[in-house]
Amino acid sequence: MMIEAGELDVAQDELRWLLSGCSDCLEAHLLLGQVGLDKDNDFPLARGHFGYAYQLGLRAWKRSGEPTPVPYSQLANRSFHESGRSLAWCLEKLGKSSMADEVVATLLKLDPTDPLECRQMIRDLRDTGSLPML
Repeated sequence: MMIEAGELDVAQDELRWLLSGCSDCLEAHLLLGQVGLDKDNDFPLARGHFGYAYQLGLRAWKRSGEPTPVPYSQLANRSFHESGRSLAWCLEKLGKSSMADEVVATLLKLDPTDPLECRQMIRDLRDTGSLPML
């Protein structure tokens, strides 16, 4: 609600406080990445938070025996998929196309339906060189 109200500094402080007690909160890292983009257009910071959240999800997936699919349609998987998509977007914007491709390939392996249209997002970024912020 703080983010939606434009209270980005307050949201950022609250999310950091949350992470001080639970550094592996995937949703908090996703939101901090979004705040980093919205507030300061800080691609490296956003990439760090999105990447951390994405890695948390991958570790959980590996610990569970790497089942597939891991559908975005399931509420528990959404933050992971959104973090991965946002990470790929940041990587592409930072000129790290091969890393972006790896993330997208993994997301497609886990949910081949591509509900967040990651393939198209990467194509659009490469064709136009820009996309609106996430």
